[in-house]
Amino acid sequence: MSTQPWYRTALRWGQTNLVELDPARYDDAWWRAHWQRTNVQGVIVNAGGIVAYYPSEMPLHYRATALGDTDLFGAIVASAREEGLKVIARMDSNRVADDFYRAHPDWICVDVEGKPFRQADKYVTCINSPYYSEYLPKVMEEVIRRYRPDGFSDNSWPGMSRERMCHCRNCATKFAERTGLALPRKADWSNETYRAWIRWNYELRTELWELNNRVTRTAGGPDCVWSGMVSGDVLANCNRFIDIRAILKRTEIVMLDHQRRSGIDGFEQNTEAGKRLHELLGWDGLIPESMPQYQLGAPSFRVVAMAPSEVRLWSSAAFAGGIQPWWHHIGAFHEDRRQYTTAAPIFAWYKANEDVLINRAPQADVGVVWSQQNHDYFGQSGPDTSLETKSINTANDRTQHPYRGVLKALDKAGLTYLPIHADDIAGAIGRVGVLVLPNIGAMSDSQADAVRAFAAAGGSVIATGETSQVGLHGEPRTDFALADLFGVHRAAGSLGSWEPIDTNIELYNRHTYLRLLPELRAGTAGPRDANAPAATGTRHPVLNGLADTDVIPFGGYLPRITVESGVDVLATWIPEFPIFPPETSWMRVPKTDIPAATVRTHASGAKLVWFAADIDRCFARDENREHALMLAGAVRWMLNDTPCVSLDGARGCVTPSLYVQANRQILHLNNRIQTSRIAGRMDTLIPIGPITVRLPLAGRTAPATVELRVAGTTVPARIEDGALVFTVAEVLDHEVAVIAWG
Repeated sequence: MSTQPWYRTALRWGQTNLVELDPARYDDAWWRAHWQRTNVQGVIVNAGGIVAYYPSEMPLHYRATALGDTDLFGAIVASAREEGLKVIARMDSNRVADDFYRAHPDWICVDVEGKPFRQADKYVTCINSPYYSEYLPKVMEEVIRRYRPDGFSDNSWPGMSRERMCHCRNCATKFAERTGLALPRKADWSNETYRAWIRWNYELRTELWELNNRVTRTAGGPDCVWSGMVSGDVLANCNRFIDIRAILKRTEIVMLDHQRRSGIDGFEQNTEAGKRLHELLGWDGLIPESMPQYQLGAPSFRVVAMAPSEVRLWSSAAFAGGIQPWWHHIGAFHEDRRQYTTAAPIFAWYKANEDVLINRAPQADVGVVWSQQNHDYFGQSGPDTSLETKSINTANDRTQHPYRGVLKALDKAGLTYLPIHADDIAGAIGRVGVLVLPNIGAMSDSQADAVRAFAAAGGSVIATGETSQVGLHGEPRTDFALADLFGVHRAAGSLGSWEPIDTNIELYNRHTYLRLLPELRAGTAGPRDANAPAATGTRHPVLNGLADTDVIPFGGYLPRITVESGVDVLATWIPEFPIFPPETSWMRVPKTDIPAATVRTHASGAKLVWFAADIDRCFARDENREHALMLAGAVRWMLNDTPCVSLDGARGCVTPSLYVQANRQILHLNNRIQTSRIAGRMDTLIPIGPITVRLPLAGRTAPATVELRVAGTTVPARIEDGALVFTVAEVLDHEVAVIAWG
């Protein structure tokens, strides 16, 4: 029997998210059998907070409507113990009923006029009130004293998000004590008081995390950890003031509440979330993720089943990122019985293959840099008198899209990556060969120094947009902090726009192009062009795949830059011209000397590319293939076209994630075909194959065996041109190839 604590050994979880009617209808025998069918090792059970599912002695602790004199939480805990399962007591604790409000109005969030904030029929509690510092700790102590759960989680622990601003006496007093300032009256990112309020709120959540862990560990023992819940979406964590890097340095396990569907991200977002969080938590930690068996979307249909193909693609994407499975139902009774059949085969496969799904180290070619400070202090757009939601959406367009576009381009090219926090760049030296800075406009001096150190050690770097233009908290700079490294300097002004297109006028203004250098059309087939220069020289490898065109679409944002001698310009700006009527659609200014993409080689041999033109943001938004070609072309040039894994036959449809474990490599191949117009939705699985995989030998000479864990077979492998080569006949939702080296 393992002597490790539960948060290192419980890999498979189940949750029946209780509703207030469940005390009268919970079928204990059926759910116990379902635990067995799905091979869970732990369950998450509603305890208290907004609704108590046990007979709490705490005053004003609202009990479920159907609880009566029963104890549903206690009964489920007893059954779980009989089944040998671990138990997490789930809290949901940021709202209270009317009687609580009347007793403690000073514990409730209020707006600038003093009006209390409400959510449905409940009142929203303030994180600075005794509700969080005194009342909830007593609730958790009561639960521990009576039921001895293994740990706690909480879905709503951060309190009110920054979509609204609390002006209660508790907040005013504590903000003044911490900063010496009065509370800001509105969201305004150009105002230092507001920025101080943002930083203070992040600190409060980190302090609350520490407080809750002191409470549960003091009352329940050192392994009774409080693990909250966090989102896998960066902007969602920003919105809830969760400093995810600080929090993950303080936790033993991540209970991941990441169920988002959007019109941009597909299933690949779940792989990215796992990798990003593991890079902060460590790859030896566990990240169970709530995987709903009900339909998600806008709206979500909480009592009917999600398509099995969608559950399979979401969960297999999670496994590729190192996430563990956790089935989730809303309510203990459903008329749509299809919900109950999807999880069992997924959990059975995970149990049979968990030896290669944990305790492994990632292997990747590219590190893609991100930070919450960049979204907060560079992703915003100054004064904003509307709800804070607008600034979150602004960050999505200004800073999240560039990150998203780089990842989409890498996935399309079949290139492996790791998300690297901006404070962890130094640790990426030797781990990845290429670092990408996707419009990381807000960078500290120490972060910029880490990028220089990465390049000095021979690592190649790609920067985009306005990277390093301001300090970590938006402090203005007169030039890019990385200007000396790339030989690229910020000039006055900009061209185009990064904002979404809403009108025909904006569409016209976006009708811009990039001219590729040198111009080669005079040497290719086509009508005679009297203005074409002689086709001399060759294109840079960054532009591979674009030899038959001198122009590509752009339609984005270009900060004006100047370049030093010795820096090569690969592309220049072509300004807008009419798009209608067609008779007027011809270039008024066919050529400028305004740089859009540059390249330079460092003394260490590191290769440096700056895409001032925001082709990463454009690719996330518009998916012009030329932008993906340039991003991937830069990476392949930097890697000398020898990535750690290559796929032939399915590039763009299957993405690889590679890991190392002792003397074997573990390769996840995930099907990324999307048939629904809604990203993250899928009701049909379309097989892809055959796929030829190439893995560089990297000094290995002994023969290897290749086992396909999904197909349940082995495939032959051969040595060819310094690489191990094998073929996967088909990938339906995913495949996991285990390459055992002799």
